[in-house]
Amino acid sequence: MVKLDLTEQQLTDQGLIICQRTHPSHPFGIFYGQNPLEFSFPLVLLEIATVIVLTRTVRFLLKPLRQPRIVSEVIGGILIGPSVLGRNKKFTAYLFPDHAAFLMKNVGILGLMYFLFISGVKTDVTTIRRAGRKHWYIALFGGLIPLVTITSVALILRKSLDKELAKGSSIWGVSSALAMTAFPVLYTIIRELNLLSSDIGRMALSSAVISDVIGMNGIVAFEAAKQGEAKSIAAVWYMISLVIVVVSVFGGLRQAMIWIVRTTPEGKPVDQIYVIAILLGVAVVGFVADMFGLAIANGPLWLGLAVPDGPPLGATLVEKSETLIMEIFMPFTYTYVGLTTDVFAMNDHWPTLAPLFFMALVGYLTKFFSTLAVTRFFTMPLQDSIALSLIMSLRGQVEILLFMHWMDLKMIKMPHFTMLVLLSTSVTALATPLISIMYDPTRPYMVNKRRNIQHTPPNAEFHIVACFHDEESVAGFINLLEVSNPTVSSPFSVYALRLIELIGRATSVFIDHENQDQAFELTSHNPIHNALKLFQEARGEFIKIHPLTSVSPHRSMYQDICELALVKKASLILLPFHKECFDSGIEETNLVRHGVQSINIHVLAHAPCSVGVLVDKGSFRSHLVATSSMRRSVHHFAVLFLGGPDAREALSYADRMAGNPDVSLTVIRFLAFNGEGDDEMEKKLDDGLVTWFWVKNEGNNKVIYREVVVKNGEETVAAIQAMYNEYYDLWIVGRKHGINPVLIRGLSNWSESHELGVIGDYVASSDLGSAASVLVVHQQILRGQEAALDGLRARFWCCSCRY
Repeated sequence: MVKLDLTEQQLTDQGLIICQRTHPSHPFGIFYGQNPLEFSFPLVLLEIATVIVLTRTVRFLLKPLRQPRIVSEVIGGILIGPSVLGRNKKFTAYLFPDHAAFLMKNVGILGLMYFLFISGVKTDVTTIRRAGRKHWYIALFGGLIPLVTITSVALILRKSLDKELAKGSSIWGVSSALAMTAFPVLYTIIRELNLLSSDIGRMALSSAVISDVIGMNGIVAFEAAKQGEAKSIAAVWYMISLVIVVVSVFGGLRQAMIWIVRTTPEGKPVDQIYVIAILLGVAVVGFVADMFGLAIANGPLWLGLAVPDGPPLGATLVEKSETLIMEIFMPFTYTYVGLTTDVFAMNDHWPTLAPLFFMALVGYLTKFFSTLAVTRFFTMPLQDSIALSLIMSLRGQVEILLFMHWMDLKMIKMPHFTMLVLLSTSVTALATPLISIMYDPTRPYMVNKRRNIQHTPPNAEFHIVACFHDEESVAGFINLLEVSNPTVSSPFSVYALRLIELIGRATSVFIDHENQDQAFELTSHNPIHNALKLFQEARGEFIKIHPLTSVSPHRSMYQDICELALVKKASLILLPFHKECFDSGIEETNLVRHGVQSINIHVLAHAPCSVGVLVDKGSFRSHLVATSSMRRSVHHFAVLFLGGPDAREALSYADRMAGNPDVSLTVIRFLAFNGEGDDEMEKKLDDGLVTWFWVKNEGNNKVIYREVVVKNGEETVAAIQAMYNEYYDLWIVGRKHGINPVLIRGLSNWSESHELGVIGDYVASSDLGSAASVLVVHQQILRGQEAALDGLRARFWCCSCRY
């Protein structure tokens, strides 16, 4: 008898029959002496749980190294496979017996099908029409140069390639796959790096869409050539089947989905039956594509591209299925990849692996340098060019699917598959942290020029970026702009930015409604823009409204806000607070609150100008403008001046309001007892601005100035509570920078809202019992190397110019 030390797959490949004893799906229990690992269903549960726990652990360990999720998951799969833990025969026999690979592969391919479908849903193919010359050059030269180079290397090394790889169709398939950039891979990693709203992120995704369209044609040519190797007529039938399926998907199914969108009431979710039908259709289209030999993943991708992106249909499909796909199905994929990856299998196969290795290495290098050359041709900064070239070189799920497909076609074997997986993972693992190092999306906002209220000349145009999440925040901002006293000599130019969370699509959109005819569905009959338009018509001589819309994820929305403020040279960004308290006392949901709070905190950290956060309680909505026959103050505002740059900025804004005849202003300055804890420089700057303010408004009987001396935070709060007897419509406070710590001693731990500061949080809370709205002001923080003395001179020069 001869003992064959071969795996099930190797025995099957040699035509040998394997007989195995099957077990029921479920055991009666361990108390009956049964091992649950001998039953299929408990074994599958343990397998998937092991993969998820292991990949999560690897992801946690690699997080400080800025590794993307795909790297952690592939490494987790490899750890389970024969390269590491799988070398232990007992581990493999109990947890991953021979028949486990069959299940893992099929469920893993199902996960990849739905992954590509969701990626197709998020893809906005219309970006090709809007793509500029730079995007086309990056996509074309970044793809064609590697394609030609890899093909040339393959032809030179053709005699050293395996028989299947040496075929012309195989060389074309490998070359086109290594040269293309996959949009689904780039999107997932760019989203992890929080670069969706950055210039580099937008450029990479637009170029990737173009590259994908070209790459799809290359894959179609490869599949047709492979079909025609056995019979020439098979290639003809392949192309006929391709046309039929594509026309059916885009001509028939897409029209049905457009009808679903059209019949869904605005603001309402899509009917559940349609969502289920489309998700079931993914499996059906995959079956049809596989039946006609079109490659099983192409059908779901085309169906995803046919779905109208964004709300209501695309957003609902992504929301309902993405978590299940990414957290449950995809781990099966990485498990199968790990079980098929064996680094020890490469030991004796280097002569046949070397040509493919050089092809892949040359492809990755030419991809990087060709993209770098194109971007430098367009005079992009060197760091940005390197970052974009690295992004366009990333590899991930799509490449793994192609490697699996090549194994099915017998083009490559396990050693080749192992080498390609390791190469792709290594490229992504090396490139991703380098991208974070080379490109900082907040770097452009680090300006050295002062853009704030305090240093804006009184007779200059005042530029403001006002942000709106919903209709509720519009009225408060309109009233704030009204009482801010725009005049003919100092008109307001307001860039009204509507913020919409990106759901169901991959590419962020920024729309200037005055210059672009984009996304009409976002603007047609929009109540926010209509309200702003009416406000401008009423005050057109003093205020100019510029409507804009940003559609991006909450995590990167601050980039659009800061970019707009930078380009328009704004002196102030106005943000709504995340917890708007209305008469009903109902707070926003935790999800919305967290998203808006994250935006506010990021804007405060990176803004190229000053920032104001408005807690609108509706207290001064009821009275707008006094009639000419009743020249009396209808708005009563209070400034809490605790010192520091933020307090000076708040006082400067209040000074603008003091010029409004319908505003009465009370300024309360808090001083520490015996000057305890005072910073001498900040104290001098505070004294200078307060003196200037008082001299300027000394003759204005609607302006009141008081000083309060306190010893700690408790006395500060008591002084503010004493003001509750007087009715105020609006509290104006500085956020936190430069406040004497003695004034807020004992209050720091009480604060809940970081973006409001200690005092702002207190006056906005229900503890004070005030119905007044709150405006918290944060002065621009200069980045760069300006000396402190230069800043001191600038402040004093500004104050002296205002006398």
